[in-house]
Amino acid sequence: MFNPLTWLKVTKAHAHCDIPCGIYDPITAKIAAQTVLKMVMRIEALEYPGGGSHETQTTYRNTFGRYVTVKEQHAELVKHEVDILWHDYFKPEHLEKYPDLHTTVWDTTKLASANKQNVDLDAARRLVESVDKIADAFWATK
Repeated sequence: MFNPLTWLKVTKAHAHCDIPCGIYDPITAKIAAQTVLKMVMRIEALEYPGGGSHETQTTYRNTFGRYVTVKEQHAELVKHEVDILWHDYFKPEHLEKYPDLHTTVWDTTKLASANKQNVDLDAARRLVESVDKIADAFWATK
């Protein structure tokens, strides 16, 4: 039986993070948080067609569903991207400079979850602000 490991010379690889340094960037989290805000604004601006035609009702339900889906997907993306920064980028020396960073990350992920569960303009705005705060700390430590 052929075993490729018998002819491949395997060497150890050493790394201190999942991806090469310098690739981390909070921009994806920022765009995702802004998308959550935009979808909440669009959901709140939707006018229920009331006794409109079947086509009008269907269009409303489709649009509403799409806005909710995008809002929830991007709220989850915020959680994912912030989690990557927290676990892979930020180090103890960053916490010395930004002692509230742990709480900010915690609050941001909780806000992202709240935005998945509800349509709340204030919570969406706070999510954008919280992600911006993490991004500011990121760029200040870069």
